[in-house]
Amino acid sequence: MELDNAVKFFQGKTILITGATGFLAKVFVEKILRIQPNVNKLYLLVRASNNKSAKQRLYDEIISKELFKILRNNWGSKFDALISNKVKAVAGDISFENLGLNDSELREEMQKEIQIIVNVAASTDFSERYDDALDINTFGAFNVLNFGKKCDKVKLFLHISTAYVCGEEIGIILEKLKRRNDMNIFEEKRLAEEQLSQLQNQCIPDKAITSSMKEFGLERAKLNGWPNTYVFTKAMGEMLLERFKGDLPLVIIRPTIIASTYKQPFPGWIEGVRTIDSVLVNYGKGKLTCFPGNLNSALDVIPVDMVVNVMVVAIEVHYAQHQYSCETIYHVGTSSKNPLKLSDLRNLSHYYFTKNPWIDTNGQKVEAGKLIVFSTINRFFLYMKIKYVLPLKVFYFINKLCCQRFEKIYTNLNRRVKFILRLAEFYKPYAFFTGIFDDRNLERLQRVAEERGIDVAEFNFDSKSIDWEDYIMNSHIPGLFNQGL
Repeated sequence: MELDNAVKFFQGKTILITGATGFLAKVFVEKILRIQPNVNKLYLLVRASNNKSAKQRLYDEIISKELFKILRNNWGSKFDALISNKVKAVAGDISFENLGLNDSELREEMQKEIQIIVNVAASTDFSERYDDALDINTFGAFNVLNFGKKCDKVKLFLHISTAYVCGEEIGIILEKLKRRNDMNIFEEKRLAEEQLSQLQNQCIPDKAITSSMKEFGLERAKLNGWPNTYVFTKAMGEMLLERFKGDLPLVIIRPTIIASTYKQPFPGWIEGVRTIDSVLVNYGKGKLTCFPGNLNSALDVIPVDMVVNVMVVAIEVHYAQHQYSCETIYHVGTSSKNPLKLSDLRNLSHYYFTKNPWIDTNGQKVEAGKLIVFSTINRFFLYMKIKYVLPLKVFYFINKLCCQRFEKIYTNLNRRVKFILRLAEFYKPYAFFTGIFDDRNLERLQRVAEERGIDVAEFNFDSKSIDWEDYIMNSHIPGLFNQGL
């Protein structure tokens, strides 16, 4: 049987992958090794003190994961040899020039061999310290680009961004770069460094510095029209790549909310609690009974394996075809073709936890009532204030009068209320998001893939094929809770 064109393409290729210990990068690595074990080399950039520590992280945090069980079973006793021959973990950090690669011989070897760069590294914390978010999401991308320009054989730079670089736009959001001529990105870096210096000169504790730098990031983001530090710094990263890419072909992938695997390598694999999963987990455990949001808003969720399929196909198409634009953006989401509404998720999660109630530490079933959804953020905060915040203040004084007798109960309740308020504040822009991500470029990519003889079943990224009820009920929520949360 003739090999699929995408599969054949990766034979003998050398790829640099940053952010290798992250969720998306792991699924990408597994996919490449599963479809084309004759890839020449996958260089995985890993934060570590040296290459020995990087190799240990490769095995502890990537290869040992359940994600690789099918590949491991297929190769049996030869699995370790496959990894040893095809995957090389290197200690580095995209926050530094030359990616922090201190080993000059290794650096030269990589620059002679690398043909494709896949930049997945990111800090996805909505409220990350501003200096750290800039170092990774903005100037980290810039550093990877500059490293790529020094690679003799490099033919493609694939950058993973986020669809939410659009800020708080409404309506149809196009697959175009968001340019801001009034914004000086290098000035933002200078402001962050100046702010950090001032805080350090005050000799305040590290915890207080971190808190202040997080607040500063949110302040700068909102001042410039973005809801949080993450999407603001990712947007600036895109701007730098577009400005300085030169002749290096650039493809930007903008996923929406990435969730567990849909089909490959098996349904429901996920790592950690990601975006909407914080709501699902706390709701299922009975800790979240209400939340703000527009029930008709599309929660733009996309399974991680579909994002990886777009990455694989985009690499093959743009590497091989010189007539395609040197700068292409793909929205990878579901809002335009097969939206999952907030109301759908509420109903499906209620149905799931009614059938499969969470068992608490005391062995008791937790009854999850239907989530109360407030149509405005102000109504939600008013409800929380009346039902929880004010009674908690009364309980605080009772606890004081009783010589801290109820201190543990008060602390737990206070922590829970603060968590819910913080969760609502962070997810407010997405719970009320009314934008729809245009994906005409993605449609064209699918047509080109079919024309090029790429197996659209093996590399499926058609969001219309997602059966939401089956996916949420039988894959996503079970996979989420199978992690032992």
